[in-house]
Amino acid sequence: MTDWSGYDESDAKVRPGRSSRPRSKIRPAHADAVDGVVTIVDRGRYTVLTAAGPTVMAVKARELGRRGLVVGDRIGLVGDASGTPDTLARIVRRDERASALRRTADDSDPAERVVVANADQLAIIASLADPEPNPRIIDRCLVAGFDAGMGAILVLTKADLMLADHMRALYQPLGVTVIETSVMREGGPEADPGFQLLRSALVGARTVFVGPSGVGKSTLVNALAPGTLRAVGRVNDVTGRGRHTSTSSLMLEVPSGGWIIDTPGIRSFGLAHVDAEHMMSAFPDVAAYEVENCPRGCQHLSAADGCELDGWVGDNPDRAVKIDSIRRLLASKAAGEGY
Repeated sequence: MTDWSGYDESDAKVRPGRSSRPRSKIRPAHADAVDGVVTIVDRGRYTVLTAAGPTVMAVKARELGRRGLVVGDRIGLVGDASGTPDTLARIVRRDERASALRRTADDSDPAERVVVANADQLAIIASLADPEPNPRIIDRCLVAGFDAGMGAILVLTKADLMLADHMRALYQPLGVTVIETSVMREGGPEADPGFQLLRSALVGARTVFVGPSGVGKSTLVNALAPGTLRAVGRVNDVTGRGRHTSTSSLMLEVPSGGWIIDTPGIRSFGLAHVDAEHMMSAFPDVAAYEVENCPRGCQHLSAADGCELDGWVGDNPDRAVKIDSIRRLLASKAAGEGY
C-alpha cells in the first residue's frame, strides 16, 4: 500500500486545460505580399513568376481555404521570394479572375474544372490530316471559349497535306481567325507564312493552346518558344489518336511578344457549366436581337423549337450562314456527348 502522508498538493502535476479564449478571426493583411502569376502547377507546388522578375517556388497558404489555383492566376505571396534554389514562399492571395476557361468531365457532371485563368484568347490546334480534324471537339472548345469571353483562333496544322477550305467555311462565319500552318515543310517555321501569322496574333495577349494529342501542338510551342523542349509524340496507326505528351499546363513567354499556355492533349470537353443564353453574348449583333425577340430560356436550336433568330437572318445569306454555325455549336452542347 502506498503511503501518501508525505505528499502535498505541490507534488501533483496538473495538465493545463484548453484555453477558453476564442480563436481570433483576424488574419494578417499581408500588405507586403509580392505580386506574381502562376506559370506551373505540379502536385501542390506552384511555380510563380513575380512582378520583380525572379521565378519562385511556392505553396498555398491555409488562409486561401478551398480556393484552387491554376496556371494564369494572379496571386500575392510572402516569405522568401528571391527565387533562390531550395526556398519556398507562400501564396496568400488570389486576385479576381478576368476570365476562366472551364470544362467538365462530361455533360452530365456538374463539377466544373478551371483549365486556365486570365487568358485573353483561345487557340484551338487541329491537324488537317494524320489525324483528320474533329469538328465536334473544335465546336465544344469554341463554346467554352465564347462562354469565357475569349477571342478564338483555329490553327490548322499539316497544311501541306490537305486543303483547309472546308474548315474555313465552318468557322470563319463565327468570327474565328483561321490560320493554316506547316512548320515541318522545307525551310522550317520561318519559311511558313501561316506560322508568321500565328506569331503575330499572339503579340500582346495571353493565349491558351488546346487540342487533341498528335495534332502538332507541342511542335508549335517549341517553334514559338525555342528552348522549352515540350515532348513531341506520334499518332497511333491503329486508333488514329495521338499519345499524350504534355502532362501539365505551362505558361511560356514568346520572344516575339505575348504568352502561350500549353495544356495537355484533350479527348473530351464537357460543357455542363455552359448556359446557351450566356454564350450568345459572344455575338453582340445576334444577342441584341435574341434578347428582344426569343422566348425566355430559348436554346436557339431551330425555329421549330420557338427560336426567332431566323427573323434576324431575313434575306441575308451571310447572316444565314452565321446562324447555322451558331446553332451547330449549340447543338454540339445539347447532344451531351462531351466529345
